[in-house]
Amino acid sequence: MDSFSQRIYALVRRVPAGKVATYGQLASLSGAPRSARAVGTVLAACRDPSVPCHRVVDRLGGVKPAFDTFAPGTQRALLESEGVTFTRAGRVDLAAHLWHPRDGG
Repeated sequence: MDSFSQRIYALVRRVPAGKVATYGQLASLSGAPRSARAVGTVLAACRDPSVPCHRVVDRLGGVKPAFDTFAPGTQRALLESEGVTFTRAGRVDLAAHLWHPRDGG
């Protein structure tokens, strides 16, 4: 596994239950701020159950079909089981649930 993937996995492991990170946020935190798509590629290929990939959403709080591993709606169901709320438009309420690593949560 390359060092970029390792950095992304390490960051995602830090996202606590009830919080989410965005692809762009992880790209920036990893030192590659223009690599949001690469982050998505790395996470879509992840088969390590210790990496909570379901806690990563797009910049608008949208969930992705790539993380619906068991059935449609899996990512949303996993997030809701952790207390993450969604807007009427079906996106994660980023104002309430976006991870701020410097704040500890």
